[in-house]
Amino acid sequence: MAESRSPATERGLITRLLLPPDVDPSAFPLVAARALRALADGYMAVLLPAYLLSIGLGTLEVGIIATATMLGSALSTVAVGAWGHRFAPWRLLRGAALLMAAIGAGFAGLTSFWPLLLVAFVGTLNPSSGDVSVFLPLEHAYLASAASGHARTTLFARYSVIGALCAAVGALAAGLPDWLAKHTGASQVFTLRAMFLLYGVMGLLIWGLYRRPVASTGLNAPPSAAAPLGPSRRIVVRLAALFSVDAFAGGLVVNSLMALWLLQRFGLTLAQAGAFFFWAGLLSAASQLAAPLVAKRIGMLNTMVFTHIPANVCLVLAALAPNPTVALALLFVRSALSQMDVPTRTAYVMAVVTPSERSAAASFTAVPRSLASALSPTISGALFAAGFVSLPLVARGVLKIAYDLALWRGMRGEHLPGE
Repeated sequence: MAESRSPATERGLITRLLLPPDVDPSAFPLVAARALRALADGYMAVLLPAYLLSIGLGTLEVGIIATATMLGSALSTVAVGAWGHRFAPWRLLRGAALLMAAIGAGFAGLTSFWPLLLVAFVGTLNPSSGDVSVFLPLEHAYLASAASGHARTTLFARYSVIGALCAAVGALAAGLPDWLAKHTGASQVFTLRAMFLLYGVMGLLIWGLYRRPVASTGLNAPPSAAAPLGPSRRIVVRLAALFSVDAFAGGLVVNSLMALWLLQRFGLTLAQAGAFFFWAGLLSAASQLAAPLVAKRIGMLNTMVFTHIPANVCLVLAALAPNPTVALALLFVRSALSQMDVPTRTAYVMAVVTPSERSAAASFTAVPRSLASALSPTISGALFAAGFVSLPLVARGVLKIAYDLALWRGMRGEHLPGE
């Protein structure tokens, strides 16, 4: 008797680990799929350029393929927002998972530029390690229906934190090809191809997760259960514009440029910079976990704004700090505050629109963010090359503070029909 109950009991324990209380257990496949996808994206973001160079492509071609992956993801996400309501959501999710499996096999077997470019454009590869894929708006829309009120914010926080932690573990897995090549005698190209095949296997595992019963979250609902933007169009367009400013500012100082700033401004070693990012990442994950508690006390909009402003003030002060001790202390404070708006922002978008518009709203707020953030690193690179190494940090902080104030002023009077 005990043996017959153990599988169900084990699944219950895993579900309790992944999902907060007061959340429909049928959300488990979506959160578990997010974890697997983040694990794969974590190492793909590191290995993609190394693999393309190893098969004889040049750096320009590598850049073009990376751009194609981001552009293709953005356009497919727009398509889901515009026309996805015509299809049952579970079909779209399973189709995306099968596409992920096919892309892994395609990259492992192809070596010519143009076929790889086509596969990159239509596929699910993600060179940024953050989730910008077509999965995101679909999952967000139906996670929102698995909880309500503050439980929804907690669910999105758990979803974000699990993704961040799995992406970090995935990045560590990027060392596997070299380790395998050293201990097995296989070529590096062979071991890199094996990682792409593993990416495809991850897609099949995700497809299996999407096969689980998810009727409670509405994933098996007919197409009429979702709709394009209608009553909420005005507010979604306004949020998309504001979020684009935030994303553009964020792209001015991505982690690689922050590392460059630490090395050039204060002479930190690579090991010291790595230790900084490790602890900053833990503080950021903790801030996402704390976001639901703060939002429960002061509201989602206030959490987004009044934790973000101090974080960006710390960034500006760190850019002007006279020594590394002060700068790093300010950056750690920033890390402890700056990510509270991530799950809160998602929950806010899901709450401020009608349930049938959630998939479209998730798409039309996510895509402009990804496109805007892709523009600004080039500007920062030019500023670094010209010797203005701290100006990108100041610009990022000032732009984000302006975004926070505009968001609070523009949205504080809005009613949240989704709660």
